[in-house]
Amino acid sequence: MADNKISIPSGGGGLTRFNEDSGSKIHLSPGAVIIFCIAIIIIIALLHYLGGKFLA
Repeated sequence: MADNKISIPSGGGGLTRFNEDSGSKIHLSPGAVIIFCIAIIIIIALLHYLGGKFLA
């Protein structure tokens, strides 16, 4: 039973880090993202409501 040991790679314990030093070129505040999502939802709702009038 003592032979069933699990070894962890040294250094990071198996955790890998990818490009944490590079920053994004696009910076948006959380409020801007929420407003953008709400605007998209309103546009989609309007297209569902008014789309049949324009296409039919």
